[in-house]
Amino acid sequence: MLIRSAVTALSGALVLSALAVTTADADGGQGDTHVVHVVVNGGKPVVVGATGSKTFTLSITAADNSGIKDAFGWVYHGSVDNPDGHAGPGSETPMDCSPDPASETTAICTTDITIGPRTAHTNSTAGTWHVWTSVDAYDFDWIQLDSAGTFLMKRAARLTADASPEPVAAGKTLTVTGKLTRANWDNGTYGGYAGQAVKLQFRKAGTTTYSTVKTVTSGTGGALKTTAKATVDGYWRWSFAGTGTTGSANAPGDYVHVTAS
Repeated sequence: MLIRSAVTALSGALVLSALAVTTADADGGQGDTHVVHVVVNGGKPVVVGATGSKTFTLSITAADNSGIKDAFGWVYHGSVDNPDGHAGPGSETPMDCSPDPASETTAICTTDITIGPRTAHTNSTAGTWHVWTSVDAYDFDWIQLDSAGTFLMKRAARLTADASPEPVAAGKTLTVTGKLTRANWDNGTYGGYAGQAVKLQFRKAGTTTYSTVKTVTSGTGGALKTTAKATVDGYWRWSFAGTGTTGSANAPGDYVHVTAS
């Protein structure tokens, strides 16, 4: 991560210490430079699957009375000095800064960050992550924050649904089964997610909105099973709201035709 020396070059460039890539100073700054707000992934959790990678945008809005010259950003889990999870190269990333149309003293700085489920972190790092940033102004003022903001990094979830029998007579009982799984970042697979509240939902044919029929708890291996009365044609699905470490998921709706009793 970027380290500032006590001396600033006349050109305004930062002087880096010999420990630049291994150690981080605590929060610091000079002058009136300040971070206004930090947004990761448009304000939504970053949800990463069992394989592949995920690219998201880090946006930092900063201000100084002389204007913002440049900014650097980085995201990590754990300690800034010894992170147990990180995205990107594990050091500061230069950001593209553009003046805020609403204020000459404010700039919006952005960069895209790519993270992979097995190269950057493990299951234990799902949850709250931090944003490190360093911002420079044109008058040589600056600010560095170890945690300018936080966001959630979550393991992706999946759901299946199957309603039977198909078709079914009006007023008869349907059995709806399914399975809740989530990404295992340690081995690159999806595994059952037990003990979670999952909603059974129904959408009448010809409409666009699902309504909740009941809530059940996922069993061994993430198994889901319940019954419901069939009245009209429509789609049945399972819906999981997610947790602090796992993303939300909806199963594809399973269409059931209801015949006259």
